[in-house]
This record gives sequence, structure tokens and C-alpha cells, in this order.
Amino acid sequence: MQIGIRAHDCKADSFEGLVSEIARQGFSCAHLALTKAVKEFPVDRGAMTPGMAIYMKRVFEKKGVDIAVLGCYLNLATPDPVQLAEFTETYKAHIRFASLLGCGVVGTETGAVNVEYQFEPANHSEEALAIFIKNLKPVVEYAEKMGVILAIEPVYVHIVSTVEKARRVLDEINSPNLQIIFDPVNLLSPDNYQAQDEIIEKAFALLGNDIAVIHAKDFRIEEDMVKSVEIGTGIFHYDVLMKQVKTRKPFIHVTLEDTKPENALQSKAFIQKMYQNS
Repeated sequence: MQIGIRAHDCKADSFEGLVSEIARQGFSCAHLALTKAVKEFPVDRGAMTPGMAIYMKRVFEKKGVDIAVLGCYLNLATPDPVQLAEFTETYKAHIRFASLLGCGVVGTETGAVNVEYQFEPANHSEEALAIFIKNLKPVVEYAEKMGVILAIEPVYVHIVSTVEKARRVLDEINSPNLQIIFDPVNLLSPDNYQAQDEIIEKAFALLGNDIAVIHAKDFRIEEDMVKSVEIGTGIFHYDVLMKQVKTRKPFIHVTLEDTKPENALQSKAFIQKMYQNS
């Protein structure tokens, strides 16, 4: 596997310094969310020119760091039609940018049925799933035209909340340009976390061929909530995940989440050890 980190979880004073810091820590890839990671110059839709994409690509290549994911986390199920149109154009801009940037995937989550992008029970309804699929289709069609992979990340509190729903989305849209970012912790809740082994194995059984990227973090249950904690200090079963990665996904991008500069290297070492021992 190729271990990476979210660029905005690293500290640096400049974009080039950020990429240098990612490489210095021994990460071979990065998850790049432009507005979170880059503060030195504008990275809004109008600023995302071919020149910027080619410049960024050159900086990453010079340091030997892949861009595993170009993040674009906007709500494709928003009930506001003006907001939806704006978000759709922003996704298309990221897809165009990605086509020149040479990244693995454009990554997104799967929305909520409110403009606040928050959990409500209606997120888990059949109606919500139908809305998300309808609004995702034109984005995937654009990705096909640009030769880019769009990858959705199932999350328990969002619309695509289970492995089975993710499979339904893939089957209904039926495009080779739609794949999966698998973050197993994001599929857990206080009600199902004790079945995490089954959820991981089911994900690889139903989605395995379409898993393009793995997100890695750890968790505990606190105050009846799934709380993210430093990798290696929680109750996530990395032995189960790493066995699947080692067996089925050679050289896959695995990006760490929720790290801090002071624990990123320790987290990376833990993941590597679990992989070696799997």
C-alpha cells in the first residue's frame, strides 16, 4: 500500500512547503482539499486554471508525492436548486482540474437532505437516495467525458449510509468512472460498531472491485457517539482491514485522517506495522 495524509493536517507556510513537508515525513501520497490546504493564493473555481493544475502537478511530482484524492465535499442532495446548480459547477471544475492534475480520484461524500448538510433521519430514506443518485448522474457523466474517476465515500450519517446502499448507487449509475473511497470508521455507529469485522468484510465482498482509496482513522465510543481518536489508541480492528488490503489491493492509496503534526509519523508507523503483521 501507499500511505498518505490529508494535506491540511500538515503545517507549512506555503504550498510548496506543504508538499515538501508531506514528502519529508515519508508519505507517498496526499489527500488534497484545495480550500483547506492552500492559503497562499486563491483556489476558488475561477482560479482553477490549467496553469494552476500543471504547476501543482509539477510540485507534487518533484517531491515524489501522488495526489490520491482531490476533495470536493459539497452537498449534492441539497433542496436548494440555486445551491445545487452552484455545487454541480464546482464539481465539474474539480473534475476538469483533476484531468490535468493527474490525481487518482475526485472524492466526495454523499450528502444530506437539508442545506445545513447535517444528519436527520430522512437522510436514510429511499427518497433521499433517489435524490442523490439523480443529482450525482450528471457529475459522473462529466467525469466520463473528462476521463476522471469520481469516488464517493459512504458515511453512516449521510445518504449512502451502508455498504448495500453504496452498491446500489454503483449499480444504478453503472459507470466505470464512479468508484468508492472506503472509510470503514465512517460506516460505524454506536449501534453497529461491534459488527465492524462483518462490515469490513461485507464492504470488500460487495464493493471490493470498486474500492479506489482507503481512509484510515481510529475511534472510540464516547457519550453514545463514535469519536475519532489517534490511530492505534482506539478500538478499530486494523488487523481485519489490513488483511483485506494486503490480499486484494496492492499499492492502493491509504490516506490517514484526523492526524496532527505531532502524531502523524506515529500513526503511519502503526499502520505499517499492522500491514506487515497481517
